Amino acid sequence: MRNMIIRALLMMFICASSGAQAQDAVAAMSGSWARGDGIARVRIAPCGAQVCAINTWIKGGVTDEKVGDRLVMDVKPKSASLLSGTAYDPQRKLSFNIDITVAANTLRTQGCVIGRILCKDMSWSRIR
Repeated sequence: MRNMIIRALLMMFICASSGAQAQDAVAAMSGSWARGDGIARVRIAPCGAQVCAINTWIKGGVTDEKVGDRLVMDVKPKSASLLSGTAYDPQRKLSFNIDITVAANTLRTQGCVIGRILCKDMSWSRIR
């Protein structure tokens, strides 16, 4: 009985720790970001149980992106600086795998389709 209680307490601690780690990671990437190629700016924030990136600015002349376009991400922390999961682009009806590396003022994203065969990396800088 004592071992069962210890195991239950340990599981509660692990679950609470991973939940706190997820909240910390989402908090670290929340805010406004400029895409490295200069084409877009987004605001990242929780949206329900997921995290959303919403275009807040798009460079003139760009036709395949629009202000207000949204990316819905379901990501979990893999380490203190790496989140991994899936993303859904409702405008294009496209789902893909996503990895996000978070630092204080930079993000690095990698989105992949077809079993991680086709991937695209993008760097982002925090907007203050």
